[in-house]
Amino acid sequence: MPRPTRRRIVWLVTGTLLLLLSVLLSLALGSRQIAPTEVVDALLHGGSGDNAQVVRVLRVPRTVVGLLVGVALAVAGAVMQGVTRNPIADPGVLGVSQGASLGVVCAIAFLGVHTLSGYVWFAFVGAGLAAVAAYAVASGGRGGASPVKLALAGAAMNAFLASLVAGIVTTDAEALDEFRFWDVGSIGGRDTEVVAQTWPFVAAGLLLAATLARGLDALALGDDAARSLGHHVVRLRMLGALAATVLTGAAVAAAGPIAFVGLAVPHMARALVGAAHRWVLPLSALLGPTVILVSDVLGRVVFPPSEVPVAVMTALLGVPFLVALVRRRATVTA
Repeated sequence: MPRPTRRRIVWLVTGTLLLLLSVLLSLALGSRQIAPTEVVDALLHGGSGDNAQVVRVLRVPRTVVGLLVGVALAVAGAVMQGVTRNPIADPGVLGVSQGASLGVVCAIAFLGVHTLSGYVWFAFVGAGLAAVAAYAVASGGRGGASPVKLALAGAAMNAFLASLVAGIVTTDAEALDEFRFWDVGSIGGRDTEVVAQTWPFVAAGLLLAATLARGLDALALGDDAARSLGHHVVRLRMLGALAATVLTGAAVAAAGPIAFVGLAVPHMARALVGAAHRWVLPLSALLGPTVILVSDVLGRVVFPPSEVPVAVMTALLGVPFLVALVRRRATVTA
């Protein structure tokens, strides 16, 4: 086995172990500390005490949502960076996150929806419509949906949708009070119904992303090179945007907007296993939920018994990473 392949397999195994450890921490730590043996007993043998109830009823759904959201955001970020050839692209580049926010705001303000499980569908529809609109704008004119036009159309869509959201919540105090709890980005308080509503979309998005790995590698060489290798560039970009939209829409619908995971994790994966997407995508799928779960655990234990939402923790951890990335690229350019 070639040495680079061996190294990549080692990192995949390491990522798997880190993910398993983060799952255990998520189930064991919080305002109530539970021993790992009690966690295992609650999962495998049912258990009957208060700790077993906390694990099964509260922490298992929260952890599963964290797994789904982390996988979805990390893989969506890797796909969008590949499709746009933009190293700072994130899953919301097509206006997906703001579209989901608009869907939730409209559901609260105009349709009387007041439950997390109810928000999911409106968030998902809003995310999908925003992505379709951004892609349609980018596809107009010469050259179709080029990476630059996708980024510009996404930025314009984000600004437009953000203004609509702000207009609604500033004129409806009740909607603002309810919306801000979803908009902060958290995996707490989610139940098995939210998991059941979102996992099929995450699974579909992951399957589609997996089929695009070789095509994304070809796109990295440029459109002309991708065509010479037998890839249909326009179709490849459309499928990549679709996979990222489905994954991001499901993640944002389940947990609200969570920053930096989709931006930072693919860069971590590339630093460890290289640029080939057949390695970047699976390692991103392992590191993404690890980052989400560790951030959530930190948010639970830093100011007990209060909790810091996971989106706040990922932003606090992500800013230093982004600064380091900018400095590294500036050094390489110089």
